Amino acid sequence: MKVLLAESAGFCFGVKRALETVYEELDKNPEHIYTYGPIIHNEIVVGELEKKGVVVIEEGDDLSKYEPGVIIIRSHGVPENTIIDLEKRGFTIINATCPFVQKIQHSVKKYDKEDYKIVITGDINHPEVQGIIGWIGSHEYTVIKDVEDARDLSFEKGEKVLVVSQTTFNFKKFEDIVEIIKKKGYDLLCLNTICNATWERQKEASEVADKVDVMIVIGGKHSSNSRKLYEICKEKNVDTYFIQTVDDLDFSVLKSIDSVGITAGASTPNKIIEEVQGTCQKKALNRCLKHQ
Repeated sequence: MKVLLAESAGFCFGVKRALETVYEELDKNPEHIYTYGPIIHNEIVVGELEKKGVVVIEEGDDLSKYEPGVIIIRSHGVPENTIIDLEKRGFTIINATCPFVQKIQHSVKKYDKEDYKIVITGDINHPEVQGIIGWIGSHEYTVIKDVEDARDLSFEKGEKVLVVSQTTFNFKKFEDIVEIIKKKGYDLLCLNTICNATWERQKEASEVADKVDVMIVIGGKHSSNSRKLYEICKEKNVDTYFIQTVDDLDFSVLKSIDSVGITAGASTPNKIIEEVQGTCQKKALNRCLKHQ
């Protein structure tokens, strides 16, 4: 059995940068270190940080119950008013928002001031999208998730419209949505804000899934980019399975197959990927020995 690991599997630049920021602060001062929301969407990583004393402040928490200290803004970003409020309450802000997400925040703020209607492709409930919305001023915005929403979009003809995307959105879906919006007669400005790492990861995952008998996608259960990888792989290979750790792997799916592919979301630690890869390789070796 051949085990094929996608080259781009694992931490992306933004996630790695955010985690390094937390560990740097732990080295400086282990007391009163917070993250605003889970620093990344991986329960195992967040749990390990909590054991080291990092406290997660959730959206809507009563900030008065926390001692002022260092608060690290999650990689997904937060609304502008959240940062202002935290500063007023005496917290020292370290902004670990992914630079690609920050670029979107600054773009929607800029074009909102220029009277553009803002369209965001993505999941309205995702913290990245909620954060982006929080950088838009008083003008109209819309979040659309698919081509049906794009067809329903109904601004006046000639309106100035800016289209941006959640950084982890499905690239093919984004292209399809933009093609529909282009036909509506708006004064359209489209910024493809899906990060290159996401696009490469999705493309590579699709290619690997197409070559193997079974495809495994590793990621946190709340990870949007991991779920999108699963959807993309499932389209290419019906025998695609989503797991968080090696403990979730059903080894019966590896019986009587010639190849297995592995990819992982941007918030998945290397050690988890290596455990899954090593287990699959061990299964392959054991099968080989049995046939000798």
